[in-house]
Amino acid sequence: MRRSFGTLERPADAADAERDLLRTTFEFELPRGYVDASGVSHRRGTMRLATARDELVPLADDRVRDNPAYLTVVLLARVVERIGTIEDVHAGVIENLFASDLAFLQDLYRRVNQEGHARAAVTCPSCHEEFTVDLTGGRLGES
Repeated sequence: MRRSFGTLERPADAADAERDLLRTTFEFELPRGYVDASGVSHRRGTMRLATARDELVPLADDRVRDNPAYLTVVLLARVVERIGTIEDVHAGVIENLFASDLAFLQDLYRRVNQEGHARAAVTCPSCHEEFTVDLTGGRLGES
C-alpha cells in the first residue's frame, strides 16, 4: 500500500505565484542619508536577507572580539548592498551613518530576517487610527 504525504500543486493564478516567491532584497530610504566625502547625500538603498554565514563570520572579526557592539556595523556592511550610488558598502560606510540611519537599518534587518517582512504597526497621533506602514520607504499607493 502506497501512501501519499502531499502533492505538488501549481499556483492558481499570478497572485498566488507571487506570494510563493521568496523576497530576498528590500529597498529602503534612510531617514537622513549617508553623506559621502564630497558632501553628497545618499538615502535610497537595498538590503538583502542575511545568510547563516553573514551572522557567523563577524563573530571571528577582531573588531567584534574587541568590542561586541561593533557586530552591528560588520553585519550591516555584509547585507546592505547599496546606499545611493555607493555599491561598495563596507564597515567604514556604516560607521559614518547618522545614528538615526543606523537605528533604521538595525530595525529593518531585524524585521526582514526575524519577522519575514518590513512592515510595522503604527497609530496616528491625531486620530488614533491604527494602520500598517512599509519601513522600506515605499510611497503611498505603491506596492
